[in-house]
Amino acid sequence: MELVKEIRDRDTASQYILEGLWLQRVAKPTAKTVKPALEWAMEIAAAGYPLPPIGLVADVGHVALGMDFDQRSQDVIPVAGWPPALSRSYEDHILGKLYADWTFERASDALRRYNAADRRRGLAYIINQIRERAGFPGILLPPAVIRTQLNSPPDEVLRTGWDILERDGPLPLLIEMYTALCAAGRRTAELLDKADILALEQGTALADMGQYVAHRQILQATATLLDRLPARPVKPLLGRKEVPTRIHEEDQYPVGGYSSISTRGSIESLLHSQLAYMEPQSPDLFDMKFVRDELFYYSRDENQFLRRRRAFVFVLFPDLYVTRLGKDVELPYQRIVLIQSLIVALVEKLTDWLSYDAIRFDILFVQEKGKNPLDEEAHLLRLLLRELIGRGDGAIVEIANQAAVETYLTHLARTAQVQALAIATEPLEMELDFVGVTQVVVSGPRPAIGSGDGIVAELEGDDAFEVWQQTALRVLQLWV
Repeated sequence: MELVKEIRDRDTASQYILEGLWLQRVAKPTAKTVKPALEWAMEIAAAGYPLPPIGLVADVGHVALGMDFDQRSQDVIPVAGWPPALSRSYEDHILGKLYADWTFERASDALRRYNAADRRRGLAYIINQIRERAGFPGILLPPAVIRTQLNSPPDEVLRTGWDILERDGPLPLLIEMYTALCAAGRRTAELLDKADILALEQGTALADMGQYVAHRQILQATATLLDRLPARPVKPLLGRKEVPTRIHEEDQYPVGGYSSISTRGSIESLLHSQLAYMEPQSPDLFDMKFVRDELFYYSRDENQFLRRRRAFVFVLFPDLYVTRLGKDVELPYQRIVLIQSLIVALVEKLTDWLSYDAIRFDILFVQEKGKNPLDEEAHLLRLLLRELIGRGDGAIVEIANQAAVETYLTHLARTAQVQALAIATEPLEMELDFVGVTQVVVSGPRPAIGSGDGIVAELEGDDAFEVWQQTALRVLQLWV
């Protein structure tokens, strides 16, 4: 069956909607369930998405929004002419998957945090992403057909659909679509992709198409970069510059508590129960035990624990604006997308590998004439790193010029060991005493990497994207 089919006949489109309302299984079809199902279907059709059977739309909406708990019914209304085996297959392979799939559950949690209007848009997005991922068909029809039913009394809409079913039987198109739907459910492992979930959680699923596409491409490029990077921490690069630090065991503190009992210790750690050995006459039992070293004392673990403070700073210069203009033939994405993917991939790897350190990530956007040419990129990175920023382990800062950047890094080096990655389209000089500076020059599809002295070199790779992967690996070798 074709994945997208268009219904031009208004009567057939109306029959597709009216009969579909009686095919929902999560909640019993009543006047109370008609309006939400039609509103969800209207949102899908108005967005230009192919519309699956409205019974599926109603079931997904009720489960996703938690409306099935107060409307769930064990009484299944038999639909005249509908194959019983198809109903059982739908319940097993579609409804069962909705309740068991972790990706759908996480997407539902994100959806419930939206307001009422955004919930409809978010649900339309979820259903369309499930349809595209599973590969089951949908119908293009005029939204006016659904609007007509919305303006009619719900009881009348249900009664009309039931009369059509009893008179003409189920629409053959619906039987064909449900058969294809069940077959798609059997071969689909997970209903949604990780990028779909993040788009819902970070709000880009409801954003304009440009921002949504950019967000999705960054996630896809980041996943590809992470797949090609080693799972374990890399070995430090030989001859790399070690960054001195002004911190001298500032974060040292004793860990643990009283770990054992010993016969030696100070009077403060004496077991208090042994004071019962004291008697009026002297020497008493307490004195005898003291002389023989038979008294017990708490023994404290006084090991020192050192947790380094480390800061990783990404500096994006305004000339990177040109990297969003056009796309290189050698690359799967625009260079500005790969720059953001490089940052996100480095943040994820460093967070994973250096979990024993106190680390933070700052992203500095250098302004040009008081404005930030990369304002949209800053907004996307705030969404991608919102958890990191929310817990106080990172920040996105707009800064005036390179001199202000150097001042910022020098000030940060007073309390942490600092590594900076300067990204621009031209080599620059930024050597600081207490900061390790690495620069990446993106003047073409293949980036070049170097130190803060302005001398850069291109890494080897069979294709341009592999050079980006090698660049990420080299930065990790310099920083870990």
